[in-house]
Amino acid sequence: MDDSRAYEPLGTDLARPVVVFVEDEADLVAMAGDYLRRDGFQVVTASDTRSAAAALREHHADLMVLDLGLPDGNGLDLLRGVRAGRHLPVIILTGWGSERERVVGLELGADDYVVKPFSLPELAARIRAVLRRSRRPEADPVLRHGTLTIDTASHEVTADGERLALTPLEYALLAFLAAEPRRVFTTAQLRSAGWGWASERQNPSVVEHVYRLRRKLTDAGVDRPRIVTVRGTGYRLDP
Repeated sequence: MDDSRAYEPLGTDLARPVVVFVEDEADLVAMAGDYLRRDGFQVVTASDTRSAAAALREHHADLMVLDLGLPDGNGLDLLRGVRAGRHLPVIILTGWGSERERVVGLELGADDYVVKPFSLPELAARIRAVLRRSRRPEADPVLRHGTLTIDTASHEVTADGERLALTPLEYALLAFLAAEPRRVFTTAQLRSAGWGWASERQNPSVVEHVYRLRRKLTDAGVDRPRIVTVRGTGYRLDP
C-alpha cells in the first residue's frame, strides 16, 4: 500500500457517501451493510487487510469503518498505512477488553471508535458526525490564546510556532473550547461538538480525549491557555 493517493477522499456524492466497512464477521457485515445502505450510504465491504487495501485503491472512499482484529493482520497496521497518505476519516471497531488497541488507534489518528456490541443506528450516527467534522466550515479563521494559535481553516494548531500533532477529535474539542474561552461546556455539549452523538455511554470518550489533549499541550510547553475541569459539569478553557 505505497500509493498514498489511494487514501484520499475524492469528493463523492455527499448525499450517498462511500463507506468502506472492514470486518471479518460475516453476519455483522451483512446486517451493517444492509442497514447503512438503507440509511443512505454506499457500502464497500472487506474481510481482511488485503481486500481492504484493494477496496481503498478501487473506490473513492469518504470514510472507513475498521475492525482492529482481522484474520491476516492487525487493523492497526492498515490504519498506519492509511495515515501515511492523505486524511481519510476512520472509525475503529473494538471489543470491550481492547482498551490498549483503542488508545493506540486514536493516537494513530482514528477519528472515533465504536465498542462491540453496538447498535446500528449508533454506528450510522457516528459516521455522519465524523463526515460532518471532516467537511465542517469554521466561522473564525484564526483563534489565538497565549502561545497557542488555532487555524480553523487548515485545522492546524501551533504553540510558539511549533505545530502540534493533534487527532481530528482532539482538534475539534480544542477549537470548540477555544471559540468561547471561560465558558463552561458540559460533557454532553462536547460530545455533540466532537461526535454528534448524545449517548451517555460516551462520557469516557470525552474524558480520554481531554486527558490526551492536555498531555499534548503540556508536552509542548503550553501553560496558557489551559483546560480546566469544572467538577460535576464539564470543562472550560482559561486563557
